[in-house]
Amino acid sequence: MSEVQSQPGKLLSVGGKAMAKEWAKAFYNSTEWKVCREIYRARARGLCERCLKRGIVKPGEIVHHKTYLTPQNISDPSVTLNHNNLELVCRECHEAEHRGLMPRRWAVGEDGTVAIV
Repeated sequence: MSEVQSQPGKLLSVGGKAMAKEWAKAFYNSTEWKVCREIYRARARGLCERCLKRGIVKPGEIVHHKTYLTPQNISDPSVTLNHNNLELVCRECHEAEHRGLMPRRWAVGEDGTVAIV
């Protein structure tokens, strides 16, 4: 697994991609989070839960906290490690969550019509 890395004043990165803020580094590197994340990923069967609700089968990549982590709640396991506060999402759904947008997807209906889902 990739380690979380940081530079002063910048977002943390995993594998060179921006991930979280400096105050979250210890949490994301913790054994507790890594174990929780992998158990949750297996529970979700590795699929993006948001896409699946829309009938799209796509691998999930990120275990997302529904209640955003803050410096005030980062030490509260009822927020950080609670499976009821987690969801497995694909990168597109995660980016949409943080930008406030829904991803644009298409589906073909049984009658052959194309619809945005």
